[in-house]
Amino acid sequence: MTMSQIKLQNHPDSDEQPEDEGKYELPPLVILTEQRYEGETCEGQFHGQGVAYFEGGHVYKGMFSKGLMDGFGTFTRAAGLKYEGEFVHNIPMGQGTYTWADGSTYKGEVYNGIPHGTGTYKCTQNSLFYSGQWHQGKRHGKGTAYYNEEKNSWYKGDWVRNNREGCGLRCYPSGNTYSGEWKTNQRHGKGTMLWLNLGQKYVGAWQDGVQHGQGTHVWNLRRKDGSQYSQSNRYTGEFAQGQRHGWGTFYYAGGAIYEGEWKNNKKHGQGKFTLSDGRAFEGHFVDDQIITPNLRAHSAPLGAFPLSHSNSSLLGPDMTLNIDCLLDMIPERKRDTERKQVEFVVLRQERELRSICSFYSRLGYARSPENTLLLSRLQFWRLLKDCNIHHHGITLTQIDRLIKEDVDPAEIHSPFMPVLLRKLISYLVIVAHHIHSKDMVSPKYLLAACFSKLMTDDILPNAKNVKGFLFRQPDVGVMAMNYMKRCWEVFQLFCTATRDELTMTCHHLLWMFKDFHLLDHKLTTRRLLEIINTESHNPDNLSASVDLEITFLEFFEVLLGCAEVTCEQVSETLKEDHRVFGSNTETRKDSPEVETGISSAQDGSQWDVKTEANEIPEPAEYTDDPGGEIMCRPAENNTKDCKLELKMKTVDEFFNHFFFPASDYYQLVTRNIMEEKHHPESQVALDKMKQKPNNAVRTTCS
Repeated sequence: MTMSQIKLQNHPDSDEQPEDEGKYELPPLVILTEQRYEGETCEGQFHGQGVAYFEGGHVYKGMFSKGLMDGFGTFTRAAGLKYEGEFVHNIPMGQGTYTWADGSTYKGEVYNGIPHGTGTYKCTQNSLFYSGQWHQGKRHGKGTAYYNEEKNSWYKGDWVRNNREGCGLRCYPSGNTYSGEWKTNQRHGKGTMLWLNLGQKYVGAWQDGVQHGQGTHVWNLRRKDGSQYSQSNRYTGEFAQGQRHGWGTFYYAGGAIYEGEWKNNKKHGQGKFTLSDGRAFEGHFVDDQIITPNLRAHSAPLGAFPLSHSNSSLLGPDMTLNIDCLLDMIPERKRDTERKQVEFVVLRQERELRSICSFYSRLGYARSPENTLLLSRLQFWRLLKDCNIHHHGITLTQIDRLIKEDVDPAEIHSPFMPVLLRKLISYLVIVAHHIHSKDMVSPKYLLAACFSKLMTDDILPNAKNVKGFLFRQPDVGVMAMNYMKRCWEVFQLFCTATRDELTMTCHHLLWMFKDFHLLDHKLTTRRLLEIINTESHNPDNLSASVDLEITFLEFFEVLLGCAEVTCEQVSETLKEDHRVFGSNTETRKDSPEVETGISSAQDGSQWDVKTEANEIPEPAEYTDDPGGEIMCRPAENNTKDCKLELKMKTVDEFFNHFFFPASDYYQLVTRNIMEEKHHPESQVALDKMKQKPNNAVRTTCS
């Protein structure tokens, strides 16, 4: 978890509903001169049961004694306010109920015409419900207030003149809770706040609703299945206006510790950073960056040595950076310092980087034991596209060339290439320098500044929010991966050799669809270009994308997008089948599961692609039957499950009944032509067929 992400929740009261304080000011019922009386009398005075009509339209019906309202009765004001209860010498006194014209009510003890004692108030305008103690018409003492109809937003505790003041427990609609001291409706004093969904907890001092003073804030780290790691990020120290400010200690989940000065949530001033292996670095920090030139590193067995002359890495072996291609552009005397600054940024982002790598390495797998899967180039491309890196004027194929290292040119664009954690981080540092260095105004540590900007602006806000046609729906992604190998073979067939690499452009992709005879009145050239441009920075400029190189991921996702168009009729037929099926479910309640007829090479288990801060719609729920077929539970999630089933059936239909047969036929015809002619010119003719002029494509698009 990074410093930029470890934000304090300063205003969880945003869901607080306004209260109509005026309604609690209940004036005594002043009796005006009566105009008419109907009822019992005694010695010339109203006595017994009767009805009195007063000037202004007020009416009282109830008991009288010696000419005064005394006993049980109902007084209705002309404006609509009604009091029903006990009277003593013309004054509401004892137990009674007030009812306002809008339906709001107070029921409880009344003294001198206003709530006083114990009572319950219900407001119809803002769903407020209060039950507890009152004093002279105001909530005062112990009481409980509910702020919505669902009663999941409430406060229970002390009140002072209609304000939450003293000690109390507040539960918010989100499930977050605060228990502690209050003053004038704000958290003030000692208290504990729990952010349920975020897995955060703060215990300490508050002032005017925010953390202020000494306290401890904990960020729990949760697994996808809901169980909690034993480790957590934790800060103990001083706070000011809701931010870490002053002296404090931050304990990272990975074992690292920072102890020192803070300013506005950042390490600022003198501090000591201790790594999980015991090495420690002391120095002066500014905005989370160490700037002391002669920073000292301490190691228990080795003693101190100057950081500026050390080639040792601050990172573990699985995170060691390979960024020599960038360091070679920096004066030699500055290279080690530049590397160390980048490593410090990586250390601050370690938890997020590991989480992102683990998350994307599981895309496309039905079951994903943690720490057992390697990130592939295909999944790395998806991470880059989710974070909109291709919107910075660079394509994924160009990124492949930037990070190619010493691999075989034929493997540079392979989707199967493994990307270890250390490679992922190195790749991101290289990409960060390429897209952000031009925007930096003479930074002291260029590489660290670029990488920090990439993480803050691009990666952290967007990672794990999966887009595209392949992995957006996890169950569909698992099924689609069954066709990946054959699609890779087709992709290579239509690639051209450039720079000793095999690459494809959108132009080649368009002609492949034409050669396969997949274009028709539904899947037109324009519709195909719209699918290609789905995640483009400028999706309306269709012709501009024709010459762009694409990776296999983009190729594969275009096929999945085309599946929805090509098999639209299949989907409509299946929808009709489900409507018929749905109408018969009432007569088949004894059958809890209905076979969908979709077979799968996977185990059919559900994988919930979900993160703490970013949620992706969960896949439909499936179970495995003994025959290996996926079973749908229409009784639980009819609409959701059937839509998913239709999507999976559409993908299966497209590949097995359209795309692969068309590819096989094309290759068969091509092979027969070559065998018949046995002439080199035949191959030349085929190459020309793949590379038809771009203007022909643009003419078709227009």
